Amino acid sequence: MKVILSPSWELSTEHPACTFGQTVLVNRDTGQAYSPGNMVQVNERMRPMLALLAVRKLAQAAELDTAQRELVARFVGTVPPR
Repeated sequence: MKVILSPSWELSTEHPACTFGQTVLVNRDTGQAYSPGNMVQVNERMRPMLALLAVRKLAQAAELDTAQRELVARFVGTVPPR
């Protein structure tokens, strides 16, 4: 499953870096995958942060259905508030 969070970022359980169904954050431009504890820089205006915090921020701005919110929850540990 893939969840598009922004033009440059997605959550995926289909990326080769996924093991045992673990969800990863994927940079859609480079294909680089990140686990929740990895540091990422979402864009030039934001400082680097943990991938789980980046996903939380990106998910708040995205229109997500129930299944997509569940995938976000698997990555960050909770469903981000709307």
